[in-house]
Amino acid sequence: MDRLLEMQTFCTVVDESSFVAASEAMGMSKAAVSRYVGELESRLGVRLLHRTTRRLSLTAEGEVFYVRCRELLAGVEEAEAELTSRSGVAKGVLRINAPVSFGIRHLAPLWGQFHSEYPNVELNIDLSDRIVDIVEEGFDLAIRIASLRNSTLVSRRLTTTRLVVCASPEYLSAHGTPEHPGDLIHHKIVAYSNLATGNDWHFDGPDGPLSTRIRPWMHANNGETCCAAALAGQGVIHQPSFLVQDDLDAGRLVELMPDYRSDELGVYAVYPTRKFVTPKVRALVDYLQSTFPDVV
Repeated sequence: MDRLLEMQTFCTVVDESSFVAASEAMGMSKAAVSRYVGELESRLGVRLLHRTTRRLSLTAEGEVFYVRCRELLAGVEEAEAELTSRSGVAKGVLRINAPVSFGIRHLAPLWGQFHSEYPNVELNIDLSDRIVDIVEEGFDLAIRIASLRNSTLVSRRLTTTRLVVCASPEYLSAHGTPEHPGDLIHHKIVAYSNLATGNDWHFDGPDGPLSTRIRPWMHANNGETCCAAALAGQGVIHQPSFLVQDDLDAGRLVELMPDYRSDELGVYAVYPTRKFVTPKVRALVDYLQSTFPDVV
């Protein structure tokens, strides 16, 4: 039996969390998928998957083997793509990870046009606010909103966004308006729990850089949740302009302490450091760079 097909089938079952979904994704029968995985386990002499009527999960051996299979399959795909790179044809499955809110607001409207320009690329999009290991988890590319300094990944800046401290007019009417970052200690704070600086908010003011330690009454790992709390008059938030700009323009939120600017973050496309970038990855990065304005 084809060892490469065995590994592809096993990885697809893991990715889809289902033999039925894997059979649909691979265009083969469920019986064939089960046979490939079963014969792989028999040949290796280990169980790779725990199977119950409700869910699948990897065994300890399966977790190790899955990571290595993903690396090998990525290498095969890269080798194949390198052979066809001179033609510049973008094709194949492109696995993309992106933050939830940015993916919905700014990426989702773009996929249709990208498909029109590159009909041979099949998109597999994963939205998550956690920082994924794109090599270990088998992603071709991820969108990161951060200040990228030291990284083993290749990155290309797509656009920028700035962090804005803001609150609703109703909240400010009830609690007053902070004029200096130090005033935030007296205010209700709704904090984004994945912020790289944690509960320390950094600013660049008239007298230079400064930071303040905030005391949130609420943490959330999703920016939309923080914004909803602020719009409901529940406190001060520190969120990127791509999330709050429409509310600022409409007067639903008010920017605070404009003389104290928060960090500006880059929106990057990142992908593994390799000697060769596949045509499908290059096509998407070029497309996104040409589409985004300088600031979102």
